[in-house]
Amino acid sequence: MTVWDQLVGQHHVVEQLERAARDNNPTHAWLFTGPPGSGRSTAARALAAALLCEHGTGCGECHSCRTAFAGSHADVMHFVTENPQISIDEARELVVKAQDRPSVGQWRVMIVEDADRMTERTSNVMLKAIEEPPPHTIWLLCAPSPMDVLVTIRSRCRPVTLKVPSAQDVAQLLVSRHGVSQERAIECARLAQCHVGIATRLALYDDARTRRQEVVSLPLNMRGVTQAVRAADRLHRLAVDESAANAETRNDEERAQLLVALGAPESGRMPPAIRGALNRLEADQKRRSRRIQTDTLDRFLIDLTTFYRDVLSVQLHTGTELINQHLSGDIHDYAGNSSAEQTLERIDVISETRDRIRTNVSAQLAFEAMMVSLI
Repeated sequence: MTVWDQLVGQHHVVEQLERAARDNNPTHAWLFTGPPGSGRSTAARALAAALLCEHGTGCGECHSCRTAFAGSHADVMHFVTENPQISIDEARELVVKAQDRPSVGQWRVMIVEDADRMTERTSNVMLKAIEEPPPHTIWLLCAPSPMDVLVTIRSRCRPVTLKVPSAQDVAQLLVSRHGVSQERAIECARLAQCHVGIATRLALYDDARTRRQEVVSLPLNMRGVTQAVRAADRLHRLAVDESAANAETRNDEERAQLLVALGAPESGRMPPAIRGALNRLEADQKRRSRRIQTDTLDRFLIDLTTFYRDVLSVQLHTGTELINQHLSGDIHDYAGNSSAEQTLERIDVISETRDRIRTNVSAQLAFEAMMVSLI
């Protein structure tokens, strides 16, 4: 299996990147854009692996391919911020790292996920390094769309535009990579709206499917303000519980690894230097936890939107396949008791709530206001 096989339903992108990997003088900066779940970071890692491949093809079998794709290659810097925004200090550290010469391969590859999280000041810090990098450095930036990146940055990058893969492509990946049954794979691909990561989670973890089922069923049980407030509280609790479960195991592993790396005593009082390192780690983990919770809340709101999308599809007689086919009867009943205009207004309310939770507003209050508006 080559590194290109990791890109699901992106044949046009694979052709573009294969040609670039064979070029002796590839473009120094790239911008990978596409909807969530399209595989932006996967495409960036595949190109990094192909550029460093010992055979020059992205074979996926050599040591360089495997380590580059996994993010453990000495010449690949794969940056993912744990903060709501990429800080200036993080940007400066990337600029410094980009000056290092490759230690193993021909290139030093800088992968920056969520480049849309750079403010204008942060973008200006990185502009010179991206515009005129050292001859051995290649930048690979990822963002949802070109408009999410400062124009001075995107104008200096070669664009790579990814699309949402088809449900059949995602299902085939689940079957071949994880051994999921064809029926379950198709269902999960549909429920995830072809987002590879979410489809994988739904296919492998029953609790994730249960939580999603509860989220999309919330509108069916709201008959007044009291039920709406209870639904908001339940939605918020589901998101908090899921984000906590995602972070807990990783936090424990990071703490254990840090203690081993610092040679901490197994018992007794910790030396001041080790306590300071643990405090910094805990602060980083808290910031990451807030981001994970925000991302989880946003994903639940997207799931909730699919209910009203299905309702609108029924009301407009589009004939489009329902995302939540398991609720087909309830969706048709709900559609018959409201108008398409009301459904559009409800979708707008959810969209506004998604914008609000990215700020410092209380997610609990934002959800309560949203649910009352959805009655």
